[in-house]
Amino acid sequence: MIDNIIIFTNQVSRYIIPFLLVGIPFYGLIIKKVKVYESFVDGAKDGFDIALRIIPYLVAILVAIGMFRASGAMDLMISFISPLLNIIGFPPENLPLAFMRPLSGSGSLGLFTDLVNQYGTDSLFTKIGATMFGSTETTFYVLAVYFGSVGIRKSRHALIAGLIADAVGVLSAVYICRLIFL
Repeated sequence: MIDNIIIFTNQVSRYIIPFLLVGIPFYGLIIKKVKVYESFVDGAKDGFDIALRIIPYLVAILVAIGMFRASGAMDLMISFISPLLNIIGFPPENLPLAFMRPLSGSGSLGLFTDLVNQYGTDSLFTKIGATMFGSTETTFYVLAVYFGSVGIRKSRHALIAGLIADAVGVLSAVYICRLIFL
C-alpha cells in the first residue's frame, strides 16, 4: 500500500511543474480572458522597479554582516557565551549558525555547510543546525529588504518579534533534536 502511494506521488510530482507552467497561462488566457503576456511584462517591470529600490538596503545589510564577521566580533561573542551554553546543553558548535541566521541566509547556509563537512550528515550538531536553519528566519534581511522595498521606515515591534521567534526556533531545535536523537 505504502509503495503504491510513493510510486503515485513520484509520478504526479514529475508532471506537476510542467502542468502548472502551461496550465496557469492557459487558465488566464482562455477562462479569465486576461492578456497573459502583457500582464507578465507589467509584473516583470514592477519587479525590476522594486529591485532598484531595495538595492541600497541590501548593500547596507551585506556590508554590515561582512564587517561583523571580519572584525572578529562573532568569534569573540561565541567564546564569551560558550561556557554558559555548555551548562544548558546548547552545543557551542551551533552558536555561529544561531547568530548568523537572523543576519544572512547565504552566510548561515555557509556555516551550516561547514557543520556538515566537519561533523558529517548524521551528527547531532548537523541535525540541530538543519532544524535551526529551517525553523528560523533571516530577520534583519527581511526587515531591511522587504520593509525597505515598501517604504516602511519604522519597524516598531517587528524586530523584537522576529528575534524572539528566532530565539524560540533555535532553542526548540536544540531541545527537540536532543530529545529525538539522543
